[in-house]
Amino acid sequence: MASPTPPAGDGARARLVQALAAVASGDRKALKTVYDLTAAKLMGVCLRICQDREAAEDVMQEVYLKVWDRAGRFDASRASPITWLCTIARNTAIDWRRARGLGETAPVEAVLELPDGRPSAEALLEAGETEARIFDCLEALEEKPRGAIRAAFFHGRTYPELAAAAAVPLGTMKSWIRRGLLQLRGCLGDG
Repeated sequence: MASPTPPAGDGARARLVQALAAVASGDRKALKTVYDLTAAKLMGVCLRICQDREAAEDVMQEVYLKVWDRAGRFDASRASPITWLCTIARNTAIDWRRARGLGETAPVEAVLELPDGRPSAEALLEAGETEARIFDCLEALEEKPRGAIRAAFFHGRTYPELAAAAAVPLGTMKSWIRRGLLQLRGCLGDG
């Protein structure tokens, strides 16, 4: 799918409804889309209730496991997707507190006061332009450094893995990547 930040309004809702339907069908990529679209908001819910970052992160894992298991139960005619997801997050976090014998939390209405973690439209446009510049500059590199940089930075391959795959000495691979990164920096105007 496209960018992890949804557009405002009905488009975001439709995208989330579609992703939840795909999760209900067992689509793991759709679960990542749901996560990308909602993690900031749901983390805010969990943090407010758990009042501990590590605990909130643990609760978040449980939340997305429940989303995976329950996505087929979501009915867009009965609730908005974010309301449904916030309810799962809230209930999971409350269960976590109860299991530890902790006291009451903020009222559910407090979730409406949580800041929206999405970037502004201006920031999205700027990020898109920067991403396009990076890919244009990357395409301008010679084939070997370009392939090595893509494999290292986009696929997490290590220098030794890259050197073995290209059948070149480790030092050569490091040089290709170093020179390629210097060329990228120059192309982007950072050097």
